[in-house]
Amino acid sequence: MTHAQQPQPYKTPQQRRAFGRGQRKLVRRVDQGQWSDSVRTGNEGPLALLAASMQGRVPQLIDEKYRRMTASAFGFFRGAVPIMSADLAHLPHTEIFSQICGDAHVLNLGAYAGVDGRLVFDINDFDETLRAPFEWDLKRIATSFLLSGAEAGAKPAACSAAVLTFAEQYREEMHRFAAMPMIEVARWQVHRLHSVKPISAALLKAQRATPMETLAKLTRAAGGGRKFRKQPNLIPLKPGVRRQVFESLKLYRTTLLPERQRLLDKYKPLDAAFKVVGTGSVGLRDYVVYLEGNGAHDPLFLQVKQEPASAYAHYMAHEAAAQNRTVHNGERVAEGQRAMQLQSDPFLGWTQMEGSDYLVRQLNDHKAAIDLTALHGNGLREYATLCAELLARGHARSGDAAIISGYIGTSTRFDKALLKFAQAYAAQTVADWKLLCAARRSGKTTSSTSKPRRN
Repeated sequence: MTHAQQPQPYKTPQQRRAFGRGQRKLVRRVDQGQWSDSVRTGNEGPLALLAASMQGRVPQLIDEKYRRMTASAFGFFRGAVPIMSADLAHLPHTEIFSQICGDAHVLNLGAYAGVDGRLVFDINDFDETLRAPFEWDLKRIATSFLLSGAEAGAKPAACSAAVLTFAEQYREEMHRFAAMPMIEVARWQVHRLHSVKPISAALLKAQRATPMETLAKLTRAAGGGRKFRKQPNLIPLKPGVRRQVFESLKLYRTTLLPERQRLLDKYKPLDAAFKVVGTGSVGLRDYVVYLEGNGAHDPLFLQVKQEPASAYAHYMAHEAAAQNRTVHNGERVAEGQRAMQLQSDPFLGWTQMEGSDYLVRQLNDHKAAIDLTALHGNGLREYATLCAELLARGHARSGDAAIISGYIGTSTRFDKALLKFAQAYAAQTVADWKLLCAARRSGKTTSSTSKPRRN
């Protein structure tokens, strides 16, 4: 289990900003824009890194992961964290650490229900989260604006403008957070969600994504109760595996706060199934559990999701060692999420099965993502401003806003460097995607044409 970080000696805001400015000696702001595939010299190639990341996944689903990654350059980018993490780790970095999302891109923000039942819009995917240089999140999300915008039909100039808008807004928000009382930073809320068109549409979808809607969509009447339907991405479990999933909920229960343990105790698990999800997560073991509380009108759906080590873990091993950490990867994801989000899922916890770590959270409780087709015209820039505010808040909550703001400064040097990097890395991603497509056509990637088995 993880251990709490040791408290650091107190330093004034002025001292921390000065420290941030001093980190420019490690990497100048203008040098944040550098990228060349020569960085990869002597390292594993991108397809080798992808193949290595497939180890431990369900063999019958590896082909599906590759299929989703070859669909588009942005689809490739979503599944290529093992490649980008290696590339970022071999570039100079600031050594200014915060909790990072690790897979910051435009579709990894979304709506969900908070503790009080109100809809929240925030970063909502933390599979790769870790304490690492703050700029790694910025470089990844900046690149995603270019790739996703292109897929949505936005012009290159509009995509580049969105990156600059994001960088400027992030810089301004970080200066704001650096001057605020710590407790105000911790509870800072965004109040203009409905004014940003891509987000207002996602919030409307989230209002409709109720547990009862999920009940009708995923289950069927069976023997006086309900069971999961068999669907292309939802596969029934053998009885022994279902019992194992139910048994894992006992350990999961101990990771919840006492009042949430009592709430969970009011629900009884009735069925479980295997679910194929996402792009980066395809091939990992992912179970959904149907529980019933106060009758059939009170369903609760939990997702029990296998969590391997973060793609960044190998490159940040020294940081983990310095903090005396023994990592349970389900706990890593849950605690990273709690560190960066204003409100987290009240049923967020973790467990283990057969030596593998799992995250547990609610499934589809008022959850919705933005529509990629909305990211064109003014929608892309509007969305960029909100992404910047949410990511800045997450970094300020989990890191040190004064140090980050000291490094970034008040000029546009960092903004322009971020755009330069994003443009170069987006081009690199397109080249890597084409390389994967060619390898697929020639049969040189690990694949399986068989369908997923009943687990």
